[in-house]
Amino acid sequence: MKRSRAALLAGLAIGALFISGCSAADDSGSADGTLQFLGTDDPATYAPVIEAFEASHPDITVEYTQVPFDQYSSTLQQRLGAGDDTIDVYGVDQPNLSQLAAQGFLEDLSDLEDEAKAATSEGQYEINRYDGKMWALSVWNSTQLMFYNRDALTAAGIEAPTADPDARWTWEQVAEAGRAAQAAGTPYGLVLEQIEAYYQLQPLAESLGGGSGIVGDDMLTADIANDAWVQAMNWYGETFASGLAPRGVGGFQTAPIFSDGDAAFFVGGPWDVGRMAADADFDWGVAPMPYFEGGDAVTPTGSWSWGINTASKNKDAAREFIEFAAFDAAGALSTAEATTIIPANTDAEAEYLPGLEELGGEHAAGVADLISYEVENTAVSRPTSVGYVQFEAEMNKAFADIRNGADAAERLEQAASQIETAWTKL
Repeated sequence: MKRSRAALLAGLAIGALFISGCSAADDSGSADGTLQFLGTDDPATYAPVIEAFEASHPDITVEYTQVPFDQYSSTLQQRLGAGDDTIDVYGVDQPNLSQLAAQGFLEDLSDLEDEAKAATSEGQYEINRYDGKMWALSVWNSTQLMFYNRDALTAAGIEAPTADPDARWTWEQVAEAGRAAQAAGTPYGLVLEQIEAYYQLQPLAESLGGGSGIVGDDMLTADIANDAWVQAMNWYGETFASGLAPRGVGGFQTAPIFSDGDAAFFVGGPWDVGRMAADADFDWGVAPMPYFEGGDAVTPTGSWSWGINTASKNKDAAREFIEFAAFDAAGALSTAEATTIIPANTDAEAEYLPGLEELGGEHAAGVADLISYEVENTAVSRPTSVGYVQFEAEMNKAFADIRNGADAAERLEQAASQIETAWTKL
């Protein structure tokens, strides 16, 4: 299945990780061969995979219901907690899998472990495991890339980076080059897409050896105030204090700063390749996500899996559906038909990525090989913990405060205390 430029551009409106909207819920039963599928994305996102599945499984119909992302977790908790059997399959935000499994809301899929291992990367296999069992199947994956403004760098007399992971820049190099670009007339040196999100900021601490921030045999001990975390967050806070990065712009609102030519560097996802191809009228390119000098190259990963509601009355059909999306290469590719998000299935990924590179043209040269490399070699998943939801919420608040001038060491200590308090209520 070829990835057309038109199809990928059409997916820009729904290609980011978190997309909201609403639709009316359908409370009809699903024991008659009709599957009820719940997720956060626009129905157009899943139309291709549903159509492909129904064509190969004519006795099963899939009805999709969308819940806005910011309401999704609470909706799941309410409906699954009440034993709602009108949900058969639902999207699982991967860091939340442990909590959902611990609550008994996910069907055990451990008998599919061998197929799951063969179908995806090690990280995307492991992210679905909790307490020695497997609870969901990965459908999408992600990574981060550094986009650069070649025109801005040339004006500053700086040679642009390349897509070669062996020539990966350090964060220190990026900051220095960004400031030089500012001196040459570019308003900002560096912008990140998810500026207050653990997903994008975890690699800063991980690069310096600070770990994920959660430790312990039960993964319920906060470790975010160690030297590496403090060093990483001091650096991050300084990018805003110095004016290298802009304050006052929210998460997923920074891409236009780069596409308008007002930043030298932008760290975002593969979904931004299409955005830049459509919107940027300057010479841009793609390079690996940086790392700290003397540290390790670390990139974020993960996205969404699909799981089966333990209260479902149509589990056999539900398994057919999620196996089609995760294990069948054509089925997995159809999950990305209307998006610019990477399929988790490695065979589907290999077919998908050249189309993404084609979409970006000469500006995205080498991006397919780069993404494949990062997924296999530098990807670090968010921690597996039944307390991840509370952890992420407190961390994101801390990032916002550090961005706005809070002392990193003090704020991380405070966040650790708040996380531990929240975990006592589990």
